[in-house]
Amino acid sequence: MAPDVEKMVSDIVDTLSYGHINEFRIICMRSRNATASAYARIWNLPDIWQKALGVGTFYIIEVLTQHYDPLQQEKKEKVLIHELLHIPKTFSGALRPHGGKVKINEQMVGKLHKLYKERKKQIQAASSNRLERAEEMF
Repeated sequence: MAPDVEKMVSDIVDTLSYGHINEFRIICMRSRNATASAYARIWNLPDIWQKALGVGTFYIIEVLTQHYDPLQQEKKEKVLIHELLHIPKTFSGALRPHGGKVKINEQMVGKLHKLYKERKKQIQAASSNRLERAEEMF
């Protein structure tokens, strides 16, 4: 399991208002000694398995320790945004390809990361303003 990654995924989903993503049905795992060169991968639970097991849609975001853990925070955020882009609006258990209707590339990830950072600042500013007003009341 990777609770630090789950926390970051939850924050990204909330901050970007990704209402189509059920963050409680995303499991984050950390792999060690994987031979892939990727930072992370996303896995789906295919429809046949969902039916056989009597469960709903689940996705697993796997981060590869040797590649992901040394990254700076900003790059980790971008990696997770990239993986979340693979989840379709239907949250059906399918996975979007890189070159589909929604392009999953560095440019798209960069735009969404910029939006994420802007919204984080807005949320922090609003929170700070509420705290200041509360302190003034006392």
